[in-house]
Amino acid sequence: MPERRHLISIDDLTDDDLYQIVQRGTRFSAGAAEDARPLAETIVGVLFRKTSTRTRTAFSAGALRLGARLITYGPGDLQENTGESVEDTAAVLSRMIDVLVARTSGPEAELRAYANQSRMSVVNAMSAAEHPTQALADLTTITRHFGGVEGVRVLYVGEGNNTASALTLALSRYAHTELYLRTPPGYGVEQTFIDRAEVSAKRSGAVVEQRHDMDDLPRVDIVYTTRWQTTGTTKPTPDWRTVFAPFQVNEAVMAACPGAVFMHDLPAHRGEEVTAAVLDGPKSIAFSQAENKYHSARAVLEWCVGETPA
Repeated sequence: MPERRHLISIDDLTDDDLYQIVQRGTRFSAGAAEDARPLAETIVGVLFRKTSTRTRTAFSAGALRLGARLITYGPGDLQENTGESVEDTAAVLSRMIDVLVARTSGPEAELRAYANQSRMSVVNAMSAAEHPTQALADLTTITRHFGGVEGVRVLYVGEGNNTASALTLALSRYAHTELYLRTPPGYGVEQTFIDRAEVSAKRSGAVVEQRHDMDDLPRVDIVYTTRWQTTGTTKPTPDWRTVFAPFQVNEAVMAACPGAVFMHDLPAHRGEEVTAAVLDGPKSIAFSQAENKYHSARAVLEWCVGETPA
């Protein structure tokens, strides 16, 4: 049996693992290896307790395209709802399926509990703190558009949510990249993620900077935002929209970053975190980015079950 590997956090990947997954996703995105069926004897379980369009479809379609069989679980399907522990659930599932792709929107510790066995790979399809597969799709998109990630400059605008956390960890692995986080006061990327990224940045020569204003925007290659209402979360203060309003990506922001393309992890709320003119404009690559979730998902599944081609 090939080695089973888990992807709960970007930090579960070595640099080589990260580069390998992104390069493989880029090959899929370019139309290469479309006939590959390395998961023909594999069963993939897909557990989503929260809504999803892109991630659920990407991993479901990706698994099927690679030749796997699929079992889907909704939020009320497993006996955890009647009191069975995560550990017991994992012990049972791991004897029947090969990979579990799970979106719980809960703490990482829950996914670690699923992964506390050696038979079944576990993929974090979004937890409360981190969205690692989104970051892998983002890096695939950047590679496809720019020919590589090294040296790319990114301005991330908006809430320091699980997408921003994963992007911070992932981009800092690449040589001489620059990530400028502009997040509303009280809604920044948690310091633990900044600290972890800075460890990588010291090794790679990357820059990670977080500020809580929109003054003096840097010259960048990419402007990136996410919706203000992250799936499964609520804001602690009732006037949060007033705090977020200056962090909208609009025509003025894009004009301050001439030559930059626009990225968004979707779904988008036009008129809130981004204007329609930007999201639907010629500089937007957001929908190619969404497509790359599918290509990246195939690369993740191959890596998890140890079937990635050399």
